[in-house]
This record gives sequence, structure tokens and C-alpha cells, in this order.
Amino acid sequence: MKLDRGRAALAVIDVQEAFRPAVLEFDRVIANVAVLVQGARVLGVPVLVTEQYPKGLGETVPEVAEHLDGIERLQKMSFSAVAANGFPAALENERDQVLLCGIEAHVCVNQTAEDLLAAGREVHVVRDAVSSRTAENRELGVHKMEHSGATLTSVETALFELLREAGTPEFKEIQRLIR
Repeated sequence: MKLDRGRAALAVIDVQEAFRPAVLEFDRVIANVAVLVQGARVLGVPVLVTEQYPKGLGETVPEVAEHLDGIERLQKMSFSAVAANGFPAALENERDQVLLCGIEAHVCVNQTAEDLLAAGREVHVVRDAVSSRTAENRELGVHKMEHSGATLTSVETALFELLREAGTPEFKEIQRLIR
């Protein structure tokens, strides 16, 4: 169940501007998502990004968007990212581990996790990079995903699992990101 950079992909779910005033610990969660995106790019892990109804909820927040150069944002109306146009194709076949982060834990992140698990993927939910509008819904979503078979992790745990060893140029870049 350890993450492997040759098998993993990062899915960033709906980290959009309209959630800023309502989502718990928004700034902390977004900062953690930004670190994950940067770390994934350093390690060569593909990054998939979704936006739920961007016309109404806005685009991906600038704190994350600034690290998405060249990465297409998949627009969706479905709650599960798996149903988003282009998501299954972007999640290459050899990428059977999906690292999940984003908003909201009990809706879009949860439904994405459930669909990925049903499709036989290994799901790792980054606990310190997911949130909801209420603590109860955040905890419910995290608990539901774990109960369904997802593994809970953290930003640092995930990045160091993907990294595997110290003493490399990548290690120095990851170390800089998490400080």
C-alpha cells in the first residue's frame, strides 16, 4: 500500500474560489494542495485537476493554479471526477494508485474515491488536504472513504513515500516545499 511514483497520480478535486469563504481551514488546505502539486511535479507524478461547474463556482484558486502550467483543468457537472470528460483517459492505465485531495470531502472527493475504488484503483486520501464546509461533513467524508477501503495519508507522508530516499536533488526540492 506504499505509494510508488511509477504507479501514482494526483487528483486535485474542485479547489475553487467560491469555496474560500465557506470551507473549514481553507487557507491551510489550499497551501497543502499547492505543496502536493509542486511535489508531484518534481517527482514526475501526473496531476489531474477538476473544476465543478466553474461558471458558478469559479476557477481553481490562484495559490494552486500558479503551479498548474500546462495541466488541463477538467470541467465537470457530476460530483465524481471519474465521470468528468477526459478524467478516465488522463488517468493512464498503469496509474493504479490515486492520491486524492480537494473539496468537499463528503461530496466530490468521497464520490470520486468510491468510483475509483469500485474500478479497482488504490486510493490514498490526503487527510490534511481535504475539507468541507462543516467539521461533521469533513469527518464523515474521511471516515466513509476509509471505511470503503481508501488509505488515509498526509502531505508529508505521501511525498516521502513517493520520494523513497534522501540525498537526491529531488529530496532537496521536496524538503524545501514542506518546510
